[in-house]
Amino acid sequence: MLGGYLVLLFVVSLLANRQVRSEEDYIVAGRRLPLSLATATLFATWFGAGTVLTAADEIRAEGVRAAGLEPYGAGLCLLLAGLFLAGRLWSMKVLTVSDVFSRFGPKAEALSVLVTVPSYVGWIAVQLVALAGTLRVTLGLDMVTGIAVVAVVSLVYTLLGGMWSVTVTDAAQMLLIVAGVLWLGHAVFATLGDGSSLEGLRVLEAQTEDERLRLVPRESMKEFVAWVGVLMVSALGNLPGQELAQRVMAARSARVARRACILAGCLYVSIGTVPVLIGVAAPLLLPEAEQAVLQSLAMRLFSPFMMVVFVLSVVSVVLSTITSGLLAPATSLAHNLLRHRVSSRVSALALCRISVVLVLLASIGMALLGENAYAILEASYAIGLVGLFVPFVAGVYGLRASDRATVAAMLVGIAVWSLEWVWETVVPMSLVAVAACGIVFEVLRRREA
Repeated sequence: MLGGYLVLLFVVSLLANRQVRSEEDYIVAGRRLPLSLATATLFATWFGAGTVLTAADEIRAEGVRAAGLEPYGAGLCLLLAGLFLAGRLWSMKVLTVSDVFSRFGPKAEALSVLVTVPSYVGWIAVQLVALAGTLRVTLGLDMVTGIAVVAVVSLVYTLLGGMWSVTVTDAAQMLLIVAGVLWLGHAVFATLGDGSSLEGLRVLEAQTEDERLRLVPRESMKEFVAWVGVLMVSALGNLPGQELAQRVMAARSARVARRACILAGCLYVSIGTVPVLIGVAAPLLLPEAEQAVLQSLAMRLFSPFMMVVFVLSVVSVVLSTITSGLLAPATSLAHNLLRHRVSSRVSALALCRISVVLVLLASIGMALLGENAYAILEASYAIGLVGLFVPFVAGVYGLRASDRATVAAMLVGIAVWSLEWVWETVVPMSLVAVAACGIVFEVLRRREA
């Protein structure tokens, strides 16, 4: 059944490939997405391994406070995008986030690509590891083989249709995602409540320590400030992300772009709460399971048929995120960096596809390192926040600055953030870095004016 599903994705990608006639078709689906498809692709892209798998394991260990990064910070990002950025960004008619930086100058454009690509490499690596882990638990594949299988499948249907194939498959995958997560939630809570999901939620509340159910920490100001820092890394660090901008720009109008972000954000937070509660419930049902919590619960509670459905939903969750994650940095790399340095005899479409391969190879390397997935996820969000957020918002709102001022602000933000590895402070360095980036940008901009 899994093989048939993957073949179906391949056929859909081949059909979507017929829609790709230009770089604009490949990167932003010809700017023709209606509200339904725009919402579906935003939700499916956001609702990835970080929400369903990695966050559930982290919440099992730390409690609900770990949900500040995923899903609540990321959901807040979608809402902020819809309220403040989507309409303006769509009206700029750009293809990539780095196109916004190109309005400051070529050096700012190039630096934005160099900041963007590494952040996505870490993000994609998390997805590869998460889905390979699921294949290990459910099918017995070793991690290296699992990563290879996931990478090949993701590569094939990203290369074929670009944004068109990603969007069409996202729409179908969204249904599987929601069905799989909700059904597992029902099974978990019904087991706790002797057949009643509502009773199971009451049991969960009664048998779980108050501290584990608390979203916002109250133990100390240091804990609170650190939590706010994590929330802001996710909420603001994703705003200059290419995968978000790509879907905004693929909408057929500014109004559709705004509404799609808000609808996807609301849906994301609502559905994303289910894995959060499952993560909290895991110690009550499987006290011995510390990793792969959702997969372990599914294997215990589901029939063989429902286990297949669950695996398909997890595959859908992660593949939609991987393909979007591949397409986003690859298009910036091709359109904003390689295009200026590679012969015009190489077409724009060919450059995009070559870049997809390069980004995937780098991500596989990161995945094989075996670093902590949640740490990689947080770091990938933070890079976008400290290096890109300030000049990106300034560019979207039409503020003018020189190439020199923009590059200086970006470098200062990244440099200050890097102190986090050697210097512990009460205020998270990511927020200090954003403030430093903003101050440098504004001071230099005013001097030039």
